[in-house]
Amino acid sequence: MKIIRYIIQKEFRQIFRNKGMLPIIFVLPLLQLIILSNAATYEVKNIQFSYIDHNQSSSSRALIEKFEASTYFQVTEQFSSMKAATTAMLKGDVDVILEIPQHFERELHRDQKTDLGITIDAIDGAAAGVTSVYIKRILFSYNKNIRSKLLQNNTDRPQLVSISSIPSFWYNETLNYKTFMVPGILVLLVTMITLFLAAMNIVREKEIGTLEQINVTPIKKYQFIIGKLFPFWVIGMGLLTIGLIIAKIIFNVPMLGSLPLMYAYTSIYILVILGMGLFISNFTDTQQQAMFIAWFFMVIFILMSGLFTPIESMPGWAQLLTEFNPIKYFVEVMRMLMLKGASFYDILPQFTKTLVYALIMNGLAVWSYKKTS
Repeated sequence: MKIIRYIIQKEFRQIFRNKGMLPIIFVLPLLQLIILSNAATYEVKNIQFSYIDHNQSSSSRALIEKFEASTYFQVTEQFSSMKAATTAMLKGDVDVILEIPQHFERELHRDQKTDLGITIDAIDGAAAGVTSVYIKRILFSYNKNIRSKLLQNNTDRPQLVSISSIPSFWYNETLNYKTFMVPGILVLLVTMITLFLAAMNIVREKEIGTLEQINVTPIKKYQFIIGKLFPFWVIGMGLLTIGLIIAKIIFNVPMLGSLPLMYAYTSIYILVILGMGLFISNFTDTQQQAMFIAWFFMVIFILMSGLFTPIESMPGWAQLLTEFNPIKYFVEVMRMLMLKGASFYDILPQFTKTLVYALIMNGLAVWSYKKTS
C-alpha cells in the first residue's frame, strides 16, 4: 500500500505542478460543455410506437394500421394497461403511447367526435416535437377517410368528423433540446479527458526513459498500474461533479434520479476508459501515437453512441456494433437517471454490461503490460 500511495502522490504532484495542464483538464472541457450543448437537431425515424386499444373495433384497428403504414413509426407492441406501457417507456423501449378509449367507435359514429390519449417521450424535445407533427398528419388523414365514409352512409348529418388529441410530453415538458444534449455532452467530456490522459501517461514514461527504470524495481505490475491510473479516476469523478453543477445552474437540467447511483455507475465506467487507455499505451511508443489511436476509437464511439444521431436510424450492422460501445451505455444511464428518475433495476442491463466491459478491458490491459527491463 505504501508503494501505491507513493506513486499516486507522485502523479498528483506532477499534474498540479504543470500549470498549463490544469486549464486543459478542467476549464476547456467545461467550456465545451456550455458550447456543444447547443448542437443541431436531426431527422427522426423509426419511432418506437405502442398502443392501448380499449375499443377493439374496426375503427380503432384502422387507426392503428395508419401508423403501421407510416415510414416514421415502428409499431412495436400492444399493451393491456397504461401502467405496463409507461413502464416500457421508462425503460426506453417505446417512444409513443397511443391510448384509444373504450367507446371510440360509438362516439365517432354517434357524435362524430372523440378524444385520444397520446403520450410522447420528450427527453429529446426536438424529436418529440417532430413526432407530434407526424402524429397530427396521420390523424388528419384518418379524419378525412372517416368523414368520407360517414357522409356516404348518412346524408342527413353532414357535420365534419373531429378527432382531437392532447399530447402529453413526459420527462421534458418544455421540449428543451438542451435538456437532452447536456447529459450526453457531459459523458463525452468525462470520457475524452480520462482516456487521453490515461493513454498518454504511461507512454510518457516510455519517452523519457523512466519506465525501464521502474520495470527493474521490485514494484509489482498491479501496484504500478493502480498508482498510475487512480489519479485520473479521481479527475474523471471531479469533472462529472463540476459538469453536473454547471448543468443545473446554467441549463437547469432536472436531476430526478439518485446521485449516489449515478456516481456508482460512473466509477465503474471510468474503469472501462482507464483500462482502454492503458491497453492503447501498451502498444504505442510515443504520446503522438497514443493520441491518434485514442482519437480514432473516440470518434467511432461518439458517432455510434446515439448522442447526435439516433441508433434506431442506423443500419442493422451498425446497431449491432453499438452493443460494444461503452459510451452508448453511459449516455443512456445519464439520461435515464437525470431526466427519468430511473432506479437501479431500470439501469441494471447497462450496469451489468459496463461491469463486464470493465473487467475485460482491465484484464486485457494488465495482461498486455509487460514488466521487462
